[in-house]
Amino acid sequence: MKKISFHILRVGLAITFLWIGVLILKNPETWGGYIQPWADRLLLVPIEQAMIGTAILDIVIGVFLLVDIFTWLAAFIGAVHLIIVLTVSGISDITVRDIGLLAGTLALFLDSLPQSIINRIGFFKK
Repeated sequence: MKKISFHILRVGLAITFLWIGVLILKNPETWGGYIQPWADRLLLVPIEQAMIGTAILDIVIGVFLLVDIFTWLAAFIGAVHLIIVLTVSGISDITVRDIGLLAGTLALFLDSLPQSIINRIGFFKK
Protein backbone atom coordinates (compact mmCIF):
# COMPACT_ATOMS: atom_id res chain seq x y z
CA MET A 1 0.00 0.00 0.00
CA LYS A 2 1.34 3.40 -0.94
CA LYS A 3 1.84 6.15 1.61
CA ILE A 4 -0.71 8.92 1.97
CA SER A 5 1.94 11.39 0.75
CA PHE A 6 1.94 9.57 -2.61
CA HIS A 7 -1.80 10.11 -2.98
CA ILE A 8 -1.62 13.75 -1.89
CA LEU A 9 1.09 14.41 -4.48
CA ARG A 10 -0.80 12.45 -7.17
CA VAL A 11 -4.12 14.23 -6.60
CA GLY A 12 -2.47 17.63 -6.24
CA LEU A 13 -0.63 17.21 -9.54
CA ALA A 14 -3.80 15.86 -11.17
CA ILE A 15 -5.77 18.95 -10.15
CA THR A 16 -2.95 21.19 -11.36
CA PHE A 17 -2.75 19.54 -14.80
CA LEU A 18 -6.56 19.50 -15.17
CA TRP A 19 -6.91 23.12 -14.11
CA ILE A 20 -4.16 24.42 -16.39
CA GLY A 21 -5.62 22.40 -19.28
CA VAL A 22 -9.01 24.04 -18.81
CA LEU A 23 -7.45 27.50 -18.48
CA ILE A 24 -5.49 27.00 -21.71
CA LEU A 25 -8.63 25.80 -23.54
CA LYS A 26 -10.47 28.93 -22.41
CA ASN A 27 -7.81 31.27 -23.79
CA PRO A 28 -5.19 29.48 -25.95
CA GLU A 29 -3.89 32.60 -27.68
CA THR A 30 -2.91 34.21 -24.37
CA TRP A 31 -1.08 31.09 -23.21
CA GLY A 32 0.71 30.97 -26.55
CA GLY A 33 2.33 34.26 -25.58
CA TYR A 34 4.56 32.39 -23.13
CA ILE A 35 6.32 30.59 -25.97
CA GLN A 36 9.65 32.09 -27.02
CA PRO A 37 9.79 33.36 -30.64
CA TRP A 38 12.44 30.79 -31.63
CA ALA A 39 10.16 27.95 -30.44
CA ASP A 40 7.12 29.50 -32.13
CA ARG A 41 8.94 29.35 -35.48
CA LEU A 42 9.48 25.59 -35.02
CA LEU A 43 5.76 24.83 -34.75
CA LEU A 44 4.14 23.03 -37.67
CA VAL A 45 0.66 24.33 -36.73
CA PRO A 46 -0.66 27.75 -35.69
CA ILE A 47 0.10 28.66 -32.06
CA GLU A 48 -3.57 28.47 -31.06
CA GLN A 49 -3.84 24.86 -32.30
CA ALA A 50 -0.58 23.97 -30.55
CA MET A 51 -1.93 25.37 -27.30
CA ILE A 52 -5.21 23.47 -27.68
CA GLY A 53 -3.16 20.30 -28.14
CA THR A 54 -1.17 21.22 -25.03
CA ALA A 55 -4.39 21.74 -23.08
CA ILE A 56 -5.71 18.34 -24.13
CA LEU A 57 -2.41 16.72 -23.12
CA ASP A 58 -2.57 18.44 -19.73
CA ILE A 59 -6.14 17.24 -19.19
CA VAL A 60 -5.31 13.65 -20.18
CA ILE A 61 -2.32 13.63 -17.82
CA GLY A 62 -4.54 15.04 -15.06
CA VAL A 63 -7.24 12.41 -15.58
CA PHE A 64 -4.77 9.53 -15.51
CA LEU A 65 -3.17 10.88 -12.33
CA LEU A 66 -6.55 11.49 -10.69
CA VAL A 67 -7.91 8.00 -11.32
CA ASP A 68 -4.53 6.40 -10.52
CA ILE A 69 -4.26 4.54 -13.83
CA PHE A 70 -0.79 4.18 -15.38
CA THR A 71 0.35 6.76 -12.85
CA TRP A 72 4.00 6.13 -13.64
CA LEU A 73 3.41 6.77 -17.35
CA ALA A 74 1.29 9.89 -16.77
CA ALA A 75 3.93 11.26 -14.39
CA PHE A 76 6.70 10.51 -16.90
CA ILE A 77 4.82 12.22 -19.74
CA GLY A 78 4.02 15.11 -17.39
CA ALA A 79 7.71 15.48 -16.52
CA VAL A 80 8.77 15.43 -20.18
CA HIS A 81 6.01 17.95 -20.94
CA LEU A 82 7.25 20.24 -18.16
CA ILE A 83 10.84 19.99 -19.42
CA ILE A 84 9.58 21.12 -22.83
CA VAL A 85 7.56 23.93 -21.21
CA LEU A 86 10.64 25.12 -19.32
CA THR A 87 12.68 24.97 -22.52
CA VAL A 88 10.30 26.88 -24.78
CA SER A 89 9.00 29.44 -22.28
CA GLY A 90 12.34 30.68 -20.97
CA ILE A 91 13.09 32.12 -17.55
CA SER A 92 10.26 34.14 -16.04
CA ASP A 93 8.44 34.71 -12.77
CA ILE A 94 6.61 31.39 -13.15
CA THR A 95 9.69 29.28 -13.91
CA VAL A 96 10.09 28.36 -10.25
CA ARG A 97 6.56 26.93 -10.20
CA ASP A 98 7.30 24.74 -13.21
CA ILE A 99 10.51 23.50 -11.57
CA GLY A 100 8.50 22.50 -8.50
CA LEU A 101 5.92 20.72 -10.63
CA LEU A 102 8.72 18.95 -12.52
CA ALA A 103 10.23 17.74 -9.24
CA GLY A 104 6.82 16.47 -8.14
CA THR A 105 6.15 14.60 -11.39
CA LEU A 106 9.62 13.01 -11.27
CA ALA A 107 9.09 11.93 -7.66
CA LEU A 108 5.69 10.46 -8.53
CA PHE A 109 7.15 8.69 -11.57
CA LEU A 110 9.95 7.09 -9.57
CA ASP A 111 7.63 6.09 -6.72
CA SER A 112 5.02 4.54 -9.02
CA LEU A 113 7.32 2.76 -11.47
CA PRO A 114 6.22 -0.91 -11.69
CA GLN A 115 8.61 -3.47 -10.27
CA SER A 116 8.69 -5.29 -13.63
CA ILE A 117 10.20 -2.17 -15.24
CA ILE A 118 12.56 -1.55 -12.34
CA ASN A 119 13.87 -5.10 -12.76
CA ARG A 120 14.74 -4.38 -16.40
CA ILE A 121 16.63 -1.17 -15.69
CA GLY A 122 20.11 -1.75 -14.35
CA PHE A 123 20.30 1.75 -12.83
CA PHE A 124 17.55 0.96 -10.31
CA LYS A 125 18.86 -2.45 -9.27
CA LYS A 126 20.23 -2.70 -5.77
